[in-house]
Amino acid sequence: MSRYRSEFIFALCNSGAEKALKLEVVSMGLPWRFSYQKKGFVAFKADTSIGTFDEVSLNEPVAFARRICLSLGKASTAEAAEDLIRQAVGKTPLIHRARYFDHTMEGLNTVPGVLPEQPELGVCIGTIVELGPDEFFAGLHIHTSDISPYPAGDSGIIMPERSPSRAWLKLEEAVRFFNLSLTKRDIVVEVGCAPGGVVLALLERGIPVIGVDPARMADVVTPYQISDRYETPAGKPWLYHCRKPAALVGKKDLGQGVTWFMSDMNQSPEIIIKECIRFASMSSGIRNALMTLKLTDLSQVVEKSAWFEMLKSGGFKKMRLQSLSVNHRELALFACK
Repeated sequence: MSRYRSEFIFALCNSGAEKALKLEVVSMGLPWRFSYQKKGFVAFKADTSIGTFDEVSLNEPVAFARRICLSLGKASTAEAAEDLIRQAVGKTPLIHRARYFDHTMEGLNTVPGVLPEQPELGVCIGTIVELGPDEFFAGLHIHTSDISPYPAGDSGIIMPERSPSRAWLKLEEAVRFFNLSLTKRDIVVEVGCAPGGVVLALLERGIPVIGVDPARMADVVTPYQISDRYETPAGKPWLYHCRKPAALVGKKDLGQGVTWFMSDMNQSPEIIIKECIRFASMSSGIRNALMTLKLTDLSQVVEKSAWFEMLKSGGFKKMRLQSLSVNHRELALFACK
């Protein structure tokens, strides 16, 4: 039996993704009727076929939604919004805060740059969203293993100056959003690796990388570079730079022990997914994949079922497509066998 119900639900998203989010909801056939929107915020009313939303409604895999909440209503102050949450729950739960600021729907951490404490699974969390000086929305969601533990799905992580590209941010945010398990026992092959943002993040985690890209790598990662894939140093991370287009990489280039496929290529989603499947067929140890899908139009999200079917044909069983707080015209796709 549901603990909480509401006639309305709201989703937090990246600025500019509101229209695509509404299109995605329609394409999924969800009984959600558009109600209200502002930048980074879209509200829906329950269709008459369901009457009200409950906690199960929050589990819909809407890729452009970084957070989905049961709406408790609108208030003119943050304090009044907190009262709405308290009245619904019967006590003061953990409360996340978010606001639209500087063209971004951002989660507010207590200490800037410091990751907040992760909530326990199953706990009810309140969210207060500031859309203007006197416009606050209150919402509730239940924390599960499939959603980000951070306010508004935004860890607030800051890219270090040493990183050669924003790809560093994409990996680190994906690790936190999807709760990915990467260990020093893994070997990652990344296609489209130059100049090395993802590579740097992996190497600093102690993870060896095979980087595939004809372009030059940044100086910050060259100290890790080895010249022979079959002569790797023991006990420390390394980078083997395979300077080929992804389509020309063969089984010999990969060697043994590869466990992850990653991509930040500037190619269509279909080409990236085909390469993922091909690489996994060349290296049977690849059980996980993380890809950044670059979109020419955000409406391409309606093709996600076809993308998932492609991955299933390649032996992948679980797929998650998600817009991350650091993404622009792109989506993060995680798949595992």
